[in-house]
Amino acid sequence: MPETFWTRSQFVKPADREVICHASAWNVDQVDDLRIKMCTKVNGDDFVTVHHELGHNYYQRAYNKQNVFYLDGANDGFHEAIGDMVALSITPDYLVQVGLLDKAQVPSADKDLGLLLRQAMDKVAFLPFGLLIDRYRWDLFSGKVQPAGYGKHWVDMKLQYQGVVPPVERGPETFDAGAKYHIPANVPYTRYFLARVLQFQFYEAACKIAGWKGPLHRCSFYGNKEVGKRLNAMLEMGASKPWPDALQAFTGSREMSGKAMIRYFAPLTKWLNTQNRGKTCGW
Repeated sequence: MPETFWTRSQFVKPADREVICHASAWNVDQVDDLRIKMCTKVNGDDFVTVHHELGHNYYQRAYNKQNVFYLDGANDGFHEAIGDMVALSITPDYLVQVGLLDKAQVPSADKDLGLLLRQAMDKVAFLPFGLLIDRYRWDLFSGKVQPAGYGKHWVDMKLQYQGVVPPVERGPETFDAGAKYHIPANVPYTRYFLARVLQFQFYEAACKIAGWKGPLHRCSFYGNKEVGKRLNAMLEMGASKPWPDALQAFTGSREMSGKAMIRYFAPLTKWLNTQNRGKTCGW
């Protein structure tokens, strides 16, 4: 990675004007002028976001020798999943390796449920929301829902997919969906749903390549050259091959699967099944 890329390491929101702080990654010259645009704070969320955006940058750099028509991910979900797959490797041991955590502070295995619950609130709870955004937009763009029903349709879909309702009644003049950045910015969203599935599939594959033997959620493949080699073989394809070819190059499978996510959260699922025994869950 170019030295100039690494030296631009602080991104502070300007105090004298309004800017779009939503994080994004850019390959300015389609070669190796790689940049991240975001407003950062020193916290765990932004630490993960930086890994996510760097995933885009590494992907962009890996396929930079492809024909201009193939300068993209194998599919939209791939591009969003790469950095998140790497971020799953932000385990306590990884934080020790990069000097952000003292080895004596590494949580014991009995603290894993807290970590997994935090991850599930982000990864699993997102799935229905990630699916409904583009389905909502499709209903609007297709004419199935007319402008007077935009607000109600959003509320109805939130209830259908997520089981949530607004705190107060929403009238026909409301457009709560517009508060989601990707809707007014016209950014496709199914990519994020796909990425939630793919990142665990990629992560499990990387852990197998690295020879990891412990619980999946504790795996870190930081510094493993074989993982890097196999990952780059997938990334450098860009969009030049059908996405199942790219998936197979790294995972050995040609099918997307949520089974890796299920295995990752298996200890939490076991605990939740015990806690919820005899209870009726749902809406």
